[in-house]
Amino acid sequence: MELILNPYNLVLVVAGFIIVVLIVILINNLERTKQLRNEIIQLKRTIDEIDLQSRTLIQTDMELNKIQDELNKKIIALYALHRISRQVSSTLDENKIFSSIENSHLEDMGFEKALAFLWDDKKENFELVLNIGYEDKEIDSIVKRLDKDFYLKLMQEGKTASSISVSEETLIKSICDLFNIYFFVISPILPKEGRKGFLFVGTDDLSKTITQGDEDLINILANQIGQTLDNARLFEKTWLAQQELEKKVEERTKQLSTALEEIQAISKRKSEFISAVSHELRTPLTSIKGYASILLAEKLGNLPLAVKERLEKINRHTDELVNLVNGLLDISRIESGKIAMKFEPYKLSQIINEVLDLMGVQLKEKEIQLTTEISADSEDILVDCEQLKRVFINLIGNAIKFTPSKGKITIKSFSLDHQIQVDITDTGIGIPQDSLQVIFEEFYRVDNPINQQVKGTGLGLSLVKRIIEAHRGKIWVKSKLNEGSTFSFTLPKVI
Repeated sequence: MELILNPYNLVLVVAGFIIVVLIVILINNLERTKQLRNEIIQLKRTIDEIDLQSRTLIQTDMELNKIQDELNKKIIALYALHRISRQVSSTLDENKIFSSIENSHLEDMGFEKALAFLWDDKKENFELVLNIGYEDKEIDSIVKRLDKDFYLKLMQEGKTASSISVSEETLIKSICDLFNIYFFVISPILPKEGRKGFLFVGTDDLSKTITQGDEDLINILANQIGQTLDNARLFEKTWLAQQELEKKVEERTKQLSTALEEIQAISKRKSEFISAVSHELRTPLTSIKGYASILLAEKLGNLPLAVKERLEKINRHTDELVNLVNGLLDISRIESGKIAMKFEPYKLSQIINEVLDLMGVQLKEKEIQLTTEISADSEDILVDCEQLKRVFINLIGNAIKFTPSKGKITIKSFSLDHQIQVDITDTGIGIPQDSLQVIFEEFYRVDNPINQQVKGTGLGLSLVKRIIEAHRGKIWVKSKLNEGSTFSFTLPKVI
């Protein structure tokens, strides 16, 4: 069958095709529209997030700027506190401590006004010691209206009060009205000694706010002022004590100078008296000895044995008195400087050998072994030879006297900086400890059996001491009973 398409059917086919195409296109457009709508929604969300982040960044930046500003203020305040503390600590005058706090430094800490009061126990009132930012009329009003009990309690508790730490609104308002400010910090000044008080700082600028950091800074400043007040009072006490000590030292020095002058005058009179008496004694002693010698020689006739024995005693005692007088004269002359020392270079071993030649018989009689140990660097000495021989004769003689038979005596020497030291050690009976400090005094004799049997003048060691001191040396002794003694002295060395 043959298909015949009429025009009407063709139009319907074409129209259907177009409709199908349009439907497909519509569907694609709807899908595209939906996709675009989703993309628009996503874009809007992204834009909202970016906006939120931008606002967050702006807010964070503002907060950071605010924090930076606050940090800068705190740094400036810390520098100001450092400068004030340095100025306050640089003075030890209590009157200048508060005057050293400058207005400019206080403003750097965020305050324009400041007052400081110290409590006067006698007047039972607060004394104004610092005023920054107030006129005289305002000060009179503040002093009259000041609540003493509140500030005394604050000082007693040692707490810092501020417009952010005080909980009572009425108290904050009364303080602000009293000092004519909006914000304040009040910190007690508490030195360990002396007057206590408080430091007030405030601001009448509403744009400024008080923080805990501000309160801490003012508390530190108040503590610094308290420590400085303590230092000032301690310095004043020390200065007064020093003045008193200097006064006492001056008075004591005058007393000692007067006493020294009196001692020197007494010593001079003693030396003059000893010298005069000794000279007066020598003449009659010479006569007595001369007559005794003539009688003993029997030039005037024979003498009975009893008379002869008594004349020998007279002669012996006369010799003892002459030795005593000569010893006193020597000591007196050395003390008064009438004996001129002739300091010349000598060999120490040479002087010792010459003395030992004189005392060899005594050493042999008691069978005492004497040894010398003279170091090479202590040989050359600058001394008066004859006077030094008297020193060795006295010291070696005493060592022989108080050392038992077959004992030992040792003479040693060694070099010091500009001197030499000589030690004369024996194995004798020793010296009691209570005698070591007085053994060089005139007429002192140790109480022992040997001294009780053998008479002496008690002037030998005193003379030795004067000779050594005339050589600008010193002499001392170490000893133990029944263990021997060591006499040590120093002499100038040839340089």
